[in-house]
Amino acid sequence: MVPKKIVVGVTGASGAPYAVRVVQLLIEYGAQVHLAVSTMGRRLLFEESNIKTLCAEQFKVDAQFLVIHNDNDLGSSIASGSFLHNGMIIVPCSSNSVGAIASGLTNTLVQRAAAVTIKENRQLVLAHRETPISAIDVENLTKLSRAGVTIAPLSPGFYMQPKTIDDLVDFMAGKLVDLVGIHHDLPVRWC
Repeated sequence: MVPKKIVVGVTGASGAPYAVRVVQLLIEYGAQVHLAVSTMGRRLLFEESNIKTLCAEQFKVDAQFLVIHNDNDLGSSIASGSFLHNGMIIVPCSSNSVGAIASGLTNTLVQRAAAVTIKENRQLVLAHRETPISAIDVENLTKLSRAGVTIAPLSPGFYMQPKTIDDLVDFMAGKLVDLVGIHHDLPVRWC
């Protein structure tokens, strides 16, 4: 069986543990991940998760299922509509990235892959992680929502009575993975 291909973008809003866990879950449950990380996303991964270099070992995943793309390479496969994939998650997604994507800017690979995902009518999930948000952010998020983008603020629920930070991270990571159609067995759903 051919694994599902999921594009993951990481930008500079706080939330590196969410990004790491999403990549791990996608691969653990059988997806191939195509990862693009912005310049500020790299800094975020280092400062919050001590990831010094982008490689499978740092994410603790099987290298054959993780394809890392340079965010400056706008000619990368994920920048093309002919690259078939099953959805894209930007986690965390900064307000700066939201604004760029809502405006149609494609200065980075994360932005270009998101624009292509929208134009090809594929699932795009933005895990926005900034608070408070301004009226400009609300307008940009509304514009993207009207274009079919799923806005998934990184707001963990407490009805599962989390005991650890990992429980909170798993709640949101599980939700994001659900949104791109990857089944998992995390105990994060209300039964």
